[in-house]
Amino acid sequence: MDSSQVVNTMNDEDVLSFCKNGYLMYQSVVPDEINQWVTQFLETHEPTDLLQEDRFIEHVLLNPQAADAVRALLGANFALPTGMANHRVECPADAQSWHRDGGSRMGYEVNHLQVFYYPQDTPLELGPTEVLPGSHFIFALQHYMAHYDRVRGAVQTSAPAGSIFITAYNVWHRRGRSTATGLRNMLKYCYWRMSPPSRDWIADPNFDFGHDHSPHYAMDGPTFRVQFREWYDAARMFYWLCDKTSDFDAINDGREWPPGHPILWKPEGFRRFGGA
Repeated sequence: MDSSQVVNTMNDEDVLSFCKNGYLMYQSVVPDEINQWVTQFLETHEPTDLLQEDRFIEHVLLNPQAADAVRALLGANFALPTGMANHRVECPADAQSWHRDGGSRMGYEVNHLQVFYYPQDTPLELGPTEVLPGSHFIFALQHYMAHYDRVRGAVQTSAPAGSIFITAYNVWHRRGRSTATGLRNMLKYCYWRMSPPSRDWIADPNFDFGHDHSPHYAMDGPTFRVQFREWYDAARMFYWLCDKTSDFDAINDGREWPPGHPILWKPEGFRRFGGA
């Protein structure tokens, strides 16, 4: 099996959830025997050696649930990882500083995905990765991010063995503080787009992109952005993934976005400068 054979079961709402939050979580999707084998393998091999193992490719890199999401977000024939790191930690350990990984660029295109795989149970006591929802749209220099500690709205990705966590590459994240004693293994790798974006997941013919019954572009938790900005950011990324950027530009011509909220751009009751 290769990436061209992945069956797509994602729908519009699933893709929109990624656009809003910058991550998707799939718990316990890798079989226990594979998790145990991977954990033992890492004791005597480099993590990159796993990329040559057929059972790792089949059960982890092309895992049906996780690869389905990669297929929806990166299109058909996506490229498999060429490198892999094991973020192995001797616990207990302090939390990392918040950061975006090297080479991160701001924008609305989704041309690669960063993925985390837990081959072992990773409860809060082992310091799972924390992620800040929606932060893939927040630019900050590394030394500005590093002084934050606990952030309201951050998600701790504690999960059982065999869980896979897919993120936008530039999402804010860090290793959480651990209190237990032992080793924590966590593999990290990237997939790459090889075809132009198109809405080739399961598309709902009744999905309204944003008129009388606008999709729910707003996030549920803190956005750390100016009012309604998360609507714009999520919609623009979603339109790009659907290959509808020209349509987005046409409706976002300075009159109103999100649809039905013209007060964002043209407040009622305010005079023009110099007007009567």
